[in-house]
Amino acid sequence: MDRSVVRTMVAAVGQRMPARLTGYFRRLFGPGLTGPQRTLHALRGIGVAALGAALLLVSYALLLVPFTPAVDNVLKARSERPSVLLAADGSVLATFRRTNREWIALDRIPTHVVDALIATEDHRFWQHPGVDWQRSLAAVAHTLGGDRQGGSTISQQLARNFFPEDIGRARTATRKLKEMITAVKLERAYSKREILETYLNTVAFHYNAFGIEMAARTYFNKSASQLTVSEGATLVGLLKGTRAYNPVSNPERAVERRNVVLAQMVKHGKLGRDMADRLSRRPLRLDFARQDLDSGPAPHFADAVRRWLVGWGELLGYDLYADGLVVQSTLDVRLQRLANQAVARQLDALQAVADVEWGHASDKLLSTRVESYQQARRKTEPFSHFWATRADLVDAFVRESPEFAGLLDSGSSKDEALARLRADAAFMASLRTRKTRLEAGFVAIDPASGYVRAWVGSRDFATDSYDHVQQAHRQPGSTFKPFVYGAALEAGMDPRREFQSRNVSIRLPGGTVWQPRDMGAASRGKVSLEDGLIYSRNTVTAQVIEDVGPGKVVRFAQRMGVRESKLEAVPSLALGTSPVTLLEMASAYGTIAALGEYRAPVLVTRVSDAKGKLLAQFAPPAGEARERVLQTDVAMQLIDMLRAAVDRGTGRGIRDMHAIQADVAGKTGTTQNNTDGWFILMRPNLVAGAWVGFNDPRVTLRSDHWGQGAHNALHVVGDFMHQALSDGAIDSQAEFPSRAGATLQGVLRRAGEALRNWFGFGAP
Repeated sequence: MDRSVVRTMVAAVGQRMPARLTGYFRRLFGPGLTGPQRTLHALRGIGVAALGAALLLVSYALLLVPFTPAVDNVLKARSERPSVLLAADGSVLATFRRTNREWIALDRIPTHVVDALIATEDHRFWQHPGVDWQRSLAAVAHTLGGDRQGGSTISQQLARNFFPEDIGRARTATRKLKEMITAVKLERAYSKREILETYLNTVAFHYNAFGIEMAARTYFNKSASQLTVSEGATLVGLLKGTRAYNPVSNPERAVERRNVVLAQMVKHGKLGRDMADRLSRRPLRLDFARQDLDSGPAPHFADAVRRWLVGWGELLGYDLYADGLVVQSTLDVRLQRLANQAVARQLDALQAVADVEWGHASDKLLSTRVESYQQARRKTEPFSHFWATRADLVDAFVRESPEFAGLLDSGSSKDEALARLRADAAFMASLRTRKTRLEAGFVAIDPASGYVRAWVGSRDFATDSYDHVQQAHRQPGSTFKPFVYGAALEAGMDPRREFQSRNVSIRLPGGTVWQPRDMGAASRGKVSLEDGLIYSRNTVTAQVIEDVGPGKVVRFAQRMGVRESKLEAVPSLALGTSPVTLLEMASAYGTIAALGEYRAPVLVTRVSDAKGKLLAQFAPPAGEARERVLQTDVAMQLIDMLRAAVDRGTGRGIRDMHAIQADVAGKTGTTQNNTDGWFILMRPNLVAGAWVGFNDPRVTLRSDHWGQGAHNALHVVGDFMHQALSDGAIDSQAEFPSRAGATLQGVLRRAGEALRNWFGFGAP
């Protein structure tokens, strides 16, 4: 029903009431009336007003009925079956639940818990039809007198908890009426016991614990069926305010509230006075153990799959949280474990570097070994120099915080909010920790299939759920250069072509001049095309993109796999100035490793229902869905160059520090001011890439040594690859094809294509 129609009908119901009341008041205060007559007219006026208000309220309530939620699916929560995500070997990676809840039948919940709930929250529960009118009217009277009271029955609370979006949380008459109507609908659709069971299994108890079973496990580390009278009363008391009466953070108030619940049980004949007195003198005996959902070994990967599956399921009518789907993924748990260890190990070491370098006034490089920084951190206040010398930036951090926004919402001025938070030592310490935490992303992909084998979105999902593999867009720096050189090779440029190694100036369309520079002392003489990539020469790369054209480089990178991020067709793109995701970059390098065949990253291979019936297959059969985007010989030329970058160029730390002797090829990347560090390494059977940096790009690694991808992200990938090869998790004997073989293969393939075109044969 249209809401404008509702408003018109409600207005029509009450449009005569003002005139009627006016007549009564004229007669009431007109001349010639005796005292008793005036009293009689006053009572009649009050009666008419009350009747009019009641009619108006009833009419409005009836008109609200179509706008209240349907209640026919309430018990579906009891039979919900969460979906599971499986790794490639069939082990469980994650369970997808709507909430952190485990349903328990009412028969298994101790009677004293139910008694405590009804005595405290709704003692006429068994008699009323969903709304306790006596209690509701009493609550209105108390509220008008200044003592705000709720008056909601258990059925009303269930309606509010179960349908928060439909009913709302605002303290308005409309919300209260919708809550009452829904409660009556619940009572008509379900038995009292079903309502009790549903309420006790869905109500929130804080700490992400939903339902009495999870609450019992959280606060007392036991099942709800084992709760004592005192423990049950504590949990029931918590329902009045999960923060105000929280037994963990407010134990004194929790005891007071528990004792109120015990007293209510005595009042309503559910507990003896002597027993209540004894229990009320007992202290809380908590055994607190948070029951957070198990995030598994690859939480960011699981979350990426979950987001995709929710959309997929909505289109086809599947509920990820209730239909018990079985989702088969591509993740290799062995490689994931090694990736988690490498990120944790290397980021802890690099965090020590950042803490110490920004903890002292001197910007002199302490050491090229992380062990020195790990020892120095014990005597250093992390980032103390940074925090003390960048007051304006720290003020900006404060102004951008949710705490600052909260103070503004509560009425504080900007200056007052800033001063208050600046004076809050606990807040400032927390802010410093958040802003100065070094982060990382890591991903490993099988280039032959596109299967994602390992995925680490951050150092710790609980601390930072932001995904630095798929969600974060950062400048890739020199890891983008292979696309510039690949476009040049594809255009026919000779790898031996020489360029002047000099500072260059390139005039841009707007009239500005771009002047890229190389790190360190400028070299003189000539540098070949291949050495420009091997040694990551910015000045040579700038000349190459000027010859090839930025547009061709953009199209080359997109064909290779950078297909989601927007790439600006400008000369500076050569140095990786357009932000991209780590997943895109690893996928594009996977195309090179697959000798020019692109395969989109694959996270899920198939989805089955709870009975094992195949619902969808996403992984194509071997040999299908391969998109030829680059000639094999060009791909091999790039592999040779990137192999040399590891052997003697910017990536040589892979050989020198991580002792990897297998056939590998890769590229480092560093962005301006050491904001981002990258490294991507290719094997014939696995491509692994890492990004290292701070979430806020205004915070960077301080020294040029540790700020380079060759000295941060490279160690993450090197650590992982060394362990994977040593443990036999990937084949250490695999090698890229030789240039000669690849060239012959390319010639034969092109000849075959020409013959098919000549004779009109279809594609094989």
